[in-house]
Amino acid sequence: MLDAPAHEAIRWMTAAARQGHTEAQAVLGQWLLDGYGTAADAQNAFAWFLKAAQQGHAMAMNMTGRCLENGWGTEPDPGAAVRWYRNAANKGLDAGLYNLANQYASGRGIARDDAQALALYTRAAQSGHAKSMTKAGRYHEDGLGVPRDAAKAMDFYRLGAEGGDFRGQYQYARMLAERGDVDASLEWLRRVPRTATAGFLEEAGQLLSSSPDARFLERGQEMLARAAQLRTQQGAS
Repeated sequence: MLDAPAHEAIRWMTAAARQGHTEAQAVLGQWLLDGYGTAADAQNAFAWFLKAAQQGHAMAMNMTGRCLENGWGTEPDPGAAVRWYRNAANKGLDAGLYNLANQYASGRGIARDDAQALALYTRAAQSGHAKSMTKAGRYHEDGLGVPRDAAKAMDFYRLGAEGGDFRGQYQYARMLAERGDVDASLEWLRRVPRTATAGFLEEAGQLLSSSPDARFLERGQEMLARAAQLRTQQGAS
């Protein structure tokens, strides 16, 4: 089913979902949310996520939380989002741990708790979740819920960078530059535009473009050019 053309795949996935196959229900929910093989339908996507989540599917639990957090196909309900994220986290899902940590970090749907957020980011990082590695780095660097520790921060940023997180790549490059390892910093900065969002590239590009070092200025210009390209592509779509 996954390898079939989109318009055929979704027909078979829908049939399997209706037969009660939880994995098919979760996949169908994502396809409906993304508009894969059909018109996007957030309301039905949420319904299928919820059906699979109620049967114990960890990723569907996480996506039910995402829908409730962002109001995709349902009314926003931060408290309910937290409950579903917790269910996914309790199953050990790295994305569930990450999203629950984000709620503790922001105080949305639950009281803000930096120490709890860091504990969850760390658990997700130990499962190989690159974004959580970068988040944990920031908590150690800024002393959020834990004493400041630049060495630990740099280690987490490195792990996030190596895991492919563009924010980790940027933060690791920044710390390398601060320590005088310019060549390594520039190499990591070169990788950032491959996966970064337009908004991040605009912000980072503007900061680097103000550098007195022409090498960092060049990286900043590359980021701004890539951001403009992404904006054009988004406008065309």
